[in-house]
Amino acid sequence: MKKLYSNKLVILSLILPGLLLFLFAILAPICLSIYYGFTDYSGMGSFRFVGLENYRQLFQDKAFGRALLNSLLLAIGFVCIQHPLAMIVAAVLDKLGGRAENFFRCVYFIPNVISVAVIAYLWKFIYNPDFGLLNNIIKALGGAGGINWFSYDNAIWSVLLVLIWHGFGWGMLIYYTGIKNIDPVLYEAAAIDGADEKTTFLRITLPLMKPVIQVNVTMAVISALKQMETVYLLTNGGPGDSTQFAATYLYQQAFKAYKYGYGNAIGVVFILICLAATVILNSVFADRDVPRAGKGTVNV
Repeated sequence: MKKLYSNKLVILSLILPGLLLFLFAILAPICLSIYYGFTDYSGMGSFRFVGLENYRQLFQDKAFGRALLNSLLLAIGFVCIQHPLAMIVAAVLDKLGGRAENFFRCVYFIPNVISVAVIAYLWKFIYNPDFGLLNNIIKALGGAGGINWFSYDNAIWSVLLVLIWHGFGWGMLIYYTGIKNIDPVLYEAAAIDGADEKTTFLRITLPLMKPVIQVNVTMAVISALKQMETVYLLTNGGPGDSTQFAATYLYQQAFKAYKYGYGNAIGVVFILICLAATVILNSVFADRDVPRAGKGTVNV
């Protein structure tokens, strides 16, 4: 076996399929996107090279600026609202045990297995100003009701609520899995030393979850930048550009306005922002002094 795996032809035959897939499915489209970003290609017919003109227009485009701002708001919502709640819920589920743990774990994950189209139209009915569930609840509590949740001022907050709610299950499940992988001996030692649940969470669970938090937060930020389907089905970026996100704006420019070159320029900037966000988050979580589960000691 050692002789077989030391054969260069065998090694090449094993890595070639994955290498070809990467070259033709990932690297080649990225290179083509960069190239078309310097052209005025409409998606059909001939085109000409326009240099940095698309990028110059892009950084003067107020709609694109609004799309990036909305993506930033969503990323903040994911990191500051969705993920802290998801981690707390995961910790509580871990303590429940038995059938209750399995039941609530499934309940919180249900939105993630429902079609995005169903989710979007469900929330359209909930937000309906005439007969929607949300306005009916407000009326039942003595409010006026009849609020247009998709007006220019309210639409972005309504969309953010749906997106944060819809992605909650994934974040919770990842944190739940991370907590389950922590050695229970550490919790037993903390209990013997007299640590309460709050101290145990802050001094054991949270530090040992740092690699999981890093991955989850990075995925959340990238997800906020590439948000597309739910927004498209809920508002299609409207009214005006109030709920425009980077991915929806790219789609509209490339495939509806037939500005394929301009759309590819948006895609290139989008990739650069994702790479920059990943590098920044990796540097934020760069400290490697946290002990791994089951190794070292944790003072409580």
